[in-house]
Amino acid sequence: MSAERRNQKQAKPATARVFFALWPAPEVAERLGDIAHDSAQSFGGRATRRETIHLTLAFLGNVPEARLPDLSIAAASVGGEPFAINVDQLGFWSHNHLLWAGCRLPSPALDALSSQLRKALARAGFRVGGEGRDFVPHITLVRRVPEATAPSERRPLPSIESFPWRNERFVLVRSTLSALGSSYQIIDEFPLTAGFSA
Repeated sequence: MSAERRNQKQAKPATARVFFALWPAPEVAERLGDIAHDSAQSFGGRATRRETIHLTLAFLGNVPEARLPDLSIAAASVGGEPFAINVDQLGFWSHNHLLWAGCRLPSPALDALSSQLRKALARAGFRVGGEGRDFVPHITLVRRVPEATAPSERRPLPSIESFPWRNERFVLVRSTLSALGSSYQIIDEFPLTAGFSA
């Protein structure tokens, strides 16, 4: 590699892998963590650690660190009132071996928050992962579920007792990948305030 190519490589700006999410209160994270643990025991795979459980609103991937303040400015323009979602079902996606929790009925407040956020990010020049696809709210509980033990007609998913997840803020999260999996750091938060008007 020439010295010029090396310098170009070194001059690449530092990036951060980031996403926006709803982050559960400790008691909700504990409940979801228990379901994740039980599901991994039943179906195999790797349970999501309690401290990393979340619901992604918008995934951006690698963003130049210098643009992180622009993300916060865009997110601060998004508003809405606090709301609760009702976690009442488990699901399984065979294409990516992922077991998740979610809501049987749509949440207009959640859909509106995700839509507003994605529009604000697009106006600020950011590309959101899954652009053009419908927002499918879900909470990842178990990854890498083996095909041999995955949920099926013979091994159905259990029903879960419905419980509320109240949301009074959303957060900007930095993700760091390692051999042990992802670790997350909340780097900014945005309150949902009654009576907000953008």
